[in-house]
Amino acid sequence: MAEEDDLYPIAILIDELKNEDIQLRLNSIKRLGTIAVALGEERTRTELIPFLHENTDDEDEVLLAMAEELGSFVGHVGGPEYGYFLLSPLETLSMVEETVVRDKAVESLSKIGEVLPEAHIVQHFFPLIKKLATGEWFTSRVSSCGLFEVAYARSPTSLRQELRQLFYQLCHDDTPMVRRAAAQNLGKVAAKVEREFVKTEIMALFTELTQDEQDSVRLLAVEGCAAFGKLLEKEDCVAYVVPIVQKFAQDKSWRVRYMVAQQLYELCEAVGADLAVQELVPAYVKLLKDSEAEVRIAAAGKVAQLCKLCSTESAISQILPCVKELANDNSQHVRAALASVVMALAPVLGKAATIDQLVPIFLSLLKDEWPDVRLNIISKLDHVNQVVGIDLLSQSLLPAIVELAEDKHWRIRLAIIEYMPLLASQLGVAFFDEKLGALCRGWLQDQVYSIREVATLNLKKLAEEFGSDWAQTHLVPQVLGMAKNGNYLHRMTVLTALSLLAPYVSQDVCCNVMLPVVLGAAKDRVPNIKFNVARLTQSFVPLVGSNIVESSIRPTLLELSSDPDSDVRFFAGQALSVCDACRV
Repeated sequence: MAEEDDLYPIAILIDELKNEDIQLRLNSIKRLGTIAVALGEERTRTELIPFLHENTDDEDEVLLAMAEELGSFVGHVGGPEYGYFLLSPLETLSMVEETVVRDKAVESLSKIGEVLPEAHIVQHFFPLIKKLATGEWFTSRVSSCGLFEVAYARSPTSLRQELRQLFYQLCHDDTPMVRRAAAQNLGKVAAKVEREFVKTEIMALFTELTQDEQDSVRLLAVEGCAAFGKLLEKEDCVAYVVPIVQKFAQDKSWRVRYMVAQQLYELCEAVGADLAVQELVPAYVKLLKDSEAEVRIAAAGKVAQLCKLCSTESAISQILPCVKELANDNSQHVRAALASVVMALAPVLGKAATIDQLVPIFLSLLKDEWPDVRLNIISKLDHVNQVVGIDLLSQSLLPAIVELAEDKHWRIRLAIIEYMPLLASQLGVAFFDEKLGALCRGWLQDQVYSIREVATLNLKKLAEEFGSDWAQTHLVPQVLGMAKNGNYLHRMTVLTALSLLAPYVSQDVCCNVMLPVVLGAAKDRVPNIKFNVARLTQSFVPLVGSNIVESSIRPTLLELSSDPDSDVRFFAGQALSVCDACRV
């Protein structure tokens, strides 16, 4: 009987893995850890792992789950000294056709390689890499490229020469996919290789990959530029890496130029500000003027970062003219990318340059026909306020913001509302009342529900920002003035606004000014209004005294509980339950 119990977990696994239902097989793989615990470490090594190795011919989803599970299986097989038992099934998975399965198998192999004893690196891990790197199918050679980083760091000196030789062969493989994988991992391998070999062997490989005929290989080599920039001394970086980047910035493939634009800032950091301005900013300027919109998008997104590295004079003389051109670019995506970062230039360039050079760009983008461009500018207004001050902001940018608040695109109006609390905190209460208060109240009667909904939340946030006295004086009277609006949707919005403002006013205003209006709406002819009265009075119950609950709220709810409309009766019942709970 005990023997049958011991066999039960593996028998269940076998049955489920042979089931035609892929979800059942997938669930079984995800429970491998539980099965391993039931079997124990020795039987996991001798029975479960061999069984899994024999069942690697399955759907990709199942194999992916298996590759992921085996990466955390070292503890189940008895610890690092038995980790090599997991290499065989993962080796098979690293050679399958599906990329995501191979990548996950390589990730799991790397995890195991990091904890294996050094002797097992020599006996098991190195032979595995050699087998994969010299395999007939390109899939195994691709996977091997991702293992050199771990293997090299943990291998004895006697094996490192052979590992570098194997990697050299992969960098010169006939198959572009293998060279791509080698280029992608070259920077990681270089970080583990001894410094003397980086300058001699690894840099030679890097240079060759940057000249590869396949643009897919070259663009992955670009990623190594920043890595090599951090590994090499500045002099070597200028001598070896910078010329490659300058050449890449003019590559015939736009994908390569795009990758340069993405990586250029990291390389500038590596070489330092002075050398960056002298050697790399001219290449960056070319990327800002590139013929392909995708390249300009990537370059525009780095404008603020590059300007921080430069002196103010360099930024104004070299980069800012390109920024002005991009603000009028034919591609709305380029303008949107610029708008998302251009406001951050204000602290970099200072007040005078911001007023003279940047504010006209901001205004141009604020009036852009494309909504995303305007949204990106609005969301970063605080950067400018910190530099130019509220007076200048109000004179230059605020009129454009007020215009956007009435934009025909409701998403633009929505964005303005969402940033209104931020503007309020920056502008101050007096300025806000004068310039923007009427706008905030007007949004309560917008034609779009999402605008009205967010407008009520906006009033709540403004009450939090400016305090109870301000809310009682500037918000409550104006909101109450809309309670008799002919449109029932607007009347409903008023009720929501009052319920949200109630916690921010005094109890006297809540009981004697706001609550009567809410309860009075129970006589409305529209059922939607009535059930919202029942629903929203629940938020008033904790704020008013028990006398008010019994004398005003409960009678109104009892009347609504006998309403012909089922929704009204339902919410009235809920509200009465809240009243009963407060009574207790």
